[in-house]
Amino acid sequence: MEGSGVKPGVLVISHGSQERGWVDRVEETVEGVRAKLGGGVPVECSYLELVEGRLIQDGIERLEAQGVTDLLAIPLFVSAGSTHVDEIGWSLGAYEEPRRPTDLERCRVNARLTYGKPIADDPEIAEVLLDKLKESSVSSEPSKECLLLIGHGSEEPWFREEWKRGLEGLAARMKRVGGYAGAAVALLRPEEVAERVRELRGSHPRGTAIVAVPVFVSEGYFTSSVIPKRLEGTGCRYAEGSLIPHPKVEEWIRRQASEWLESLSV
Repeated sequence: MEGSGVKPGVLVISHGSQERGWVDRVEETVEGVRAKLGGGVPVECSYLELVEGRLIQDGIERLEAQGVTDLLAIPLFVSAGSTHVDEIGWSLGAYEEPRRPTDLERCRVNARLTYGKPIADDPEIAEVLLDKLKESSVSSEPSKECLLLIGHGSEEPWFREEWKRGLEGLAARMKRVGGYAGAAVALLRPEEVAERVRELRGSHPRGTAIVAVPVFVSEGYFTSSVIPKRLEGTGCRYAEGSLIPHPKVEEWIRRQASEWLESLSV
């Protein structure tokens, strides 16, 4: 794109947390993407909330200060069913109205903006979860185990369906590739964990183990506290962890950025 007047840049947007380790894992992931894309494409990391000086507007301004004319904003969230993905897109000016009311304000964006896609049932993400299961001690004989993927979810119908669609796609892919006896998904909102465990137990032979797998970007309150509490008394094994850090999440971001960069050069 040299000589075209186009200077691309990438902004990776995550939720944010007051937990330093949560933020560090996101920063490590974005640093990996920066290395993969090379120095010609600036990559910045920003957060919806809770990380002072690193919010979305801060990231936009850092990129524009480097001369960026075309900006790809990638929401590092697990699902399009996250209401945050919707409100961030509206805030960036990707569409005229959000699907639900938001307290966010419109960002100031001078660059030409493309709003990327959040995580869904992409193959890299299924591979991340399967890799983490292999590294853990909770899954040892997939043919005699059922997976239960657990996501945050939403009480609102459209968002809830998006959550289910993405998680069900991941579950089906993981069952097929990993050779598991079964796979299902459960949301925390609305509460579905106990019901899904009962359904899995009722549809598989006695003695089939259920391995609960959290599908969250980074480890934190939900993976360490909320989900274990919901699993109490269910007899499930719990594969505690999160999607990052993992090189295949970096690859997922890099692939989305590379496809966008190719579209700019057409």
